[in-house]
Amino acid sequence: MTALPFDNLAAILILPAATGAALAFLPGYRLSATLNVVSSFVTFLLATTFLVAKPTTGDYFLVDDLNIVFVVLNTFVAFTASAFSASYIAHELEIGRLTATHLRFYHAMYQALLFAMNLALTANNIGLMWVAIEMATLTTVAMVGIYRTPAAIEAAWKYFILGSVGIALALFGTILVYMAARPVLGEGVSGMVWTTLIARVSEFDPALLNLAFVFLMLGYGTKVGLAPLHAWLPDAHAEGPTPISAVLSGLLLNVALYAVLRFKLLLDANANAIAPGPLMATLGLLSLIFAAFMLYRRRDIKRLFGFSSIEHMGVIVFAFGMGGPLANFAGLLHMTMHSLTKSAIFFTVGHIAQAKGTQQIADIRGLTVSHPTLGWSLALGVLAIAGAPPLGIFTSEFLVVSSTFARAPWLAILLVFGLLLAFGALVLRLQGMAFGEPSPGDKRSTASTLPIAAHLGLVLLAGVYLPPPLVAWFQHVATMLR
Repeated sequence: MTALPFDNLAAILILPAATGAALAFLPGYRLSATLNVVSSFVTFLLATTFLVAKPTTGDYFLVDDLNIVFVVLNTFVAFTASAFSASYIAHELEIGRLTATHLRFYHAMYQALLFAMNLALTANNIGLMWVAIEMATLTTVAMVGIYRTPAAIEAAWKYFILGSVGIALALFGTILVYMAARPVLGEGVSGMVWTTLIARVSEFDPALLNLAFVFLMLGYGTKVGLAPLHAWLPDAHAEGPTPISAVLSGLLLNVALYAVLRFKLLLDANANAIAPGPLMATLGLLSLIFAAFMLYRRRDIKRLFGFSSIEHMGVIVFAFGMGGPLANFAGLLHMTMHSLTKSAIFFTVGHIAQAKGTQQIADIRGLTVSHPTLGWSLALGVLAIAGAPPLGIFTSEFLVVSSTFARAPWLAILLVFGLLLAFGALVLRLQGMAFGEPSPGDKRSTASTLPIAAHLGLVLLAGVYLPPPLVAWFQHVATMLR
């Protein structure tokens, strides 16, 4: 690794924090939206420098091959979502759903969320990571309720209450990890530093570690959106601004997943602790099958894809719970493909909701006739998220199923059942929305389609060809995860 003439880690934290503070006071929408996009783009560029220059690890911050995957993916989707947001939110301002004051708050909170997620992903201190995830939760709660409608406020409160319960359980689990470390490492910061913990975890009391992981899995699992801890997620997706729905599905769920993986590594390194994999695989499979059934009953298009996020986070957690080089590789690839695909779908859905003036599936018909670009983008996105070949999610799901069949055929049957059930629900919903006679009341959508094209293009490319450096990188990280 080469050295850079600046601290790239400090930059990806300071830049969004400083931009958020500035955006809270900027009066003009165009200037605020432009600054939001530019700052997000520069943050993404800074994150890519981790690929050639890793900052020095300390007691509070860590950059390694595992969190580089998350940081680069998160900053990329945050940038494309900000580009989509610039035109989408302008339409909301034009029709009066948002005011200038709301928009200053929205842009400031967007950068605050990016700061919090980057902080959580690069924290070497498990207490600091908890604080950052709580900050990310509070910023998204505020953004979910920004429309100030009764439904939006209810969704924000539900998210706040359930998220607070989850983060409280995660805090208790974090305290238990510190209690397990204290007899070995002594009191002080060292008992919270992940690199120190992983080096000495074999000496920790396994009973405390076991109990800690149960609380951590339940706490951070609430943030991941795993059933039965998922109740906040569909409402938050349905009632918040569409760019935030994209960020929630494509980014924030991954941050909570990252926390789970860090603590999973701790338990894996203690031979006397329980294996965390079975609990993760069970919750993942339960989430997949539950969400697949629930997809058939959705009437709101954003709520539909909210349940789709529960389904796919279930697949990802199941893959990491199974463990091993192939399943871990599949989990990383599926996480990446899901973030790109689901955010592209929400970008498309944002266009559709503005063009049709509704989020109700029954009132959205014939998009390929009335809005061909949106209709075919939705069709491609739904086929991608459903796992149709030759798109990227098909590749990752195929690897998950293959690795499971080799080790636990009965689990593989349940896995395939859930995937096929979800496939049927999504294709069923797609038929009416994309094809047939267009529904009345069409309007022109002015939001940018470039982010949709960029994401779906990457997903299609990944289904056809994975660059060898990317494969080698993911294989290395998969080996780290055990």
